[in-house]
Amino acid sequence: MKKIPIAEQNKETKGSAAARQMHSADAPASAGIEQTDAEDPMAGLQADLDRFRDLALRSQADFENYKKRSAREKEEAIKYANSSLLQRLAAILDNFELGLAAAKAQGEESPIYSGMVLVQKQLNDLLSEHGLQPIEADGKRFDPNLHEAIAHEPSDQFPEGTVLRQTRRGYRLKDRLLRPSKVVVSSGPAKQ
Repeated sequence: MKKIPIAEQNKETKGSAAARQMHSADAPASAGIEQTDAEDPMAGLQADLDRFRDLALRSQADFENYKKRSAREKEEAIKYANSSLLQRLAAILDNFELGLAAAKAQGEESPIYSGMVLVQKQLNDLLSEHGLQPIEADGKRFDPNLHEAIAHEPSDQFPEGTVLRQTRRGYRLKDRLLRPSKVVVSSGPAKQ
């Protein structure tokens, strides 16, 4: 530490006392200036407070919306989780129906045919328990939301736009289309 002579210490003390007296003489004039400066920061702080409060409310609302959307998406994921499995089972069911038609050609009294009918019923019941519903198309009006037209054929019995036959059954899973029906559509009476 550096030692300062006493004479210099006295000068510094007198100088700082003079500065304090000057400052106190100007105090009444500067008090008004400090008050206006204090009001402006208060207004600025109030504006910041309002802005941050609004931001907090928006963030809270966004978070609530996020929670609701997440819950809805989770519910849908659970509801339609089996869709790929059921779609593959629908293809197997198509082949089973072809086998059933072949067994029927052997004779309806055949034990193989009777057994296959029972298995088909059990399979259809299982699939319907899980929300799979077949789309019936024969004789119905063609609906592009449910049917996939693979051909048009003239027909005297059915008006134009009616499904003549279904080549592959379509299915819905609960309220969604799982697979459209492949159909042949009437083009109206044959033109001669």
